[in-house]
Amino acid sequence: MMDWTDRHCRYFMRLISAHAVLYTEMITTGAIIYGDAHRHLQMHEAEQPVALQLGGSTPEDLAKACKIASDYHYNEINLNCGCPSDRVQNGMFGAIMMKHAQTTADCVKAMVDAVELPITVKHRIGVDDFDSYEFLCDFVGSVAAAGCDTFIVHARKAWLKGLSPKQNREIPELDYERVYQLKRDFPALEIVINGGITDLAQSKTHLEHIDGVMIGREAYTNPYLLAQVDQQIYGSEKTIRNRKIIAEEFIQYVDNELSQDIRLQSMTRHILGLFHGMPGARQFRRHISENAHKPNATIDVLMDALAKTIGKTDL
Repeated sequence: MMDWTDRHCRYFMRLISAHAVLYTEMITTGAIIYGDAHRHLQMHEAEQPVALQLGGSTPEDLAKACKIASDYHYNEINLNCGCPSDRVQNGMFGAIMMKHAQTTADCVKAMVDAVELPITVKHRIGVDDFDSYEFLCDFVGSVAAAGCDTFIVHARKAWLKGLSPKQNREIPELDYERVYQLKRDFPALEIVINGGITDLAQSKTHLEHIDGVMIGREAYTNPYLLAQVDQQIYGSEKTIRNRKIIAEEFIQYVDNELSQDIRLQSMTRHILGLFHGMPGARQFRRHISENAHKPNATIDVLMDALAKTIGKTDL
């Protein structure tokens, strides 16, 4: 979710669900240690609970990044061992780390020693020709021994050569049963499943076998999918919030951020799917897309987009 789940996106998502754990986009250790750490790590207190996802493969750098991040009150720090992009491979982190279980374990050990926060790992079920179940178990076992108790498993192996990141989200087929088997073989670990999950009915089916479900791109393109998460998954008795209330509260947030010289488009790009599948959704997206990028765009762009939508859909 690089370049997607920034702080503006997370604030918006939190307006929809109060309980779902939100994840940052993957942030490299170099960006935190040598770049503008505050810009990358800052978040609104209303976003919590939030997990910080790091990209890196050097124990010392990951430990430093964790220590810097510990001042920002994240609930968890996650090590990405699943991203297949060329840019990530060139940095020797992401999915390629599955080929180096001991290095990954050393990284996790350094992170665990550096901070009190839970350290988790997100990975695939395999990578390239390293795709046997034994390989997966060896990786999880080695990393668990280093102090990781939670594994977020994308139920599809990664091909590091010949496929684009987009193709790596579609090829080869998902193998949910392999993730279920992992939970059976490592019952003491928390196993969270990811990949191709598009609704809460699917999530509930997975939860009969494993401990948690991560939904990524579907939640971004169709964010109102999360509207019933609190009630159906977490047992909340609060009334489900409608789209109009969510939009109006986000407008207040945007108005405040505009006063801090944040560009309108950097915030509105995250809400284009709020009315996904509803009458008026196209007009909502079009008005924002055609106007939010303009140099002098104001909060009126959002208010006008909402006004064009209300009355055309059951909010």
